[in-house]
Amino acid sequence: MKLPRLGLTNLGLGVGLRTVHFGYLLQNTPPVDWFEIISENFMDSGGRPRYVLEQIAERYSVVMHGVSMSIGSTDPLNFDYLGKLKRLAGAVNARWVSDHLCWTGVAGLNAHDLLPIPLNEETLKHVVGRVRTVQEFLERPLVLENPSSYVTFTDSTMPEWEFMARLAEDADCGLLLDVNNVYVSSVNHDFDPVEYIKTVPHRRVVQFHLAGHTDCGTHRIDTHDNHVIDPVWELFRLAHQLTGGASTLLEWDARIPEFPVVHAEVLKAKQYMGAALATPLPQAPPRAAAAGAVPHPLSYVIPEVA
Repeated sequence: MKLPRLGLTNLGLGVGLRTVHFGYLLQNTPPVDWFEIISENFMDSGGRPRYVLEQIAERYSVVMHGVSMSIGSTDPLNFDYLGKLKRLAGAVNARWVSDHLCWTGVAGLNAHDLLPIPLNEETLKHVVGRVRTVQEFLERPLVLENPSSYVTFTDSTMPEWEFMARLAEDADCGLLLDVNNVYVSSVNHDFDPVEYIKTVPHRRVVQFHLAGHTDCGTHRIDTHDNHVIDPVWELFRLAHQLTGGASTLLEWDARIPEFPVVHAEVLKAKQYMGAALATPLPQAPPRAAAAGAVPHPLSYVIPEVA
């Protein structure tokens, strides 16, 4: 029996809609279950990008994924931005709207990065209130993703998986469980990724993200520029079993290969859906010691604006 997903359907296996694939998708109709778009790439665009999106929306289910809602910021919510988001969602019949648990700017300035928040009671209360307001305005559930992170705060009082769980329940929102981000952050912060996957509220997981990343020795960076590694696939196997399955998307945002290569990568997920768990489950490898090493600057691949 499938667990409830806020009334949202399991769409199957999808990929991100990227400009380098526009020509291919106009000439072909690949057997992809659905597409995810970067909301900001289409909110203010017209011309060819919007034409391509309209063609895609006629043939496939579309989900919107944003990078600028700044749900964790202390700035007031940007209702001009939310209005554009709502109009675009209506125009393409978006199945749901998602963004990240982070802040992206302050004092009206956009840092164009997904910045971490302190994980404590004060922040939780603040974000829960903002999520409720956004959902009321959009008139649809908001789905929030766990971002990759590279620094932590001394005044955090709970692990990220507890924060995500309480946020989802208190704000009555959905979760986008980025399995690659769980792995990347587990290496960077020395926690157990299996505990993370086991602890999040599985009935709240609406979607999965899978992606490749870069191993820098002392840390990992979520670069979305390569194939998914085996430990991430094994975590996905566990997440799929515990949740009963959810819409699954492959992100590839840098050094993007031809569309059939990207599609073939997400189809690998079928090998891990419903299969027996590997023994032992993957653990985060110890970070290589480096004298005088400092944390890498915050990094996240923001796909180019169409």
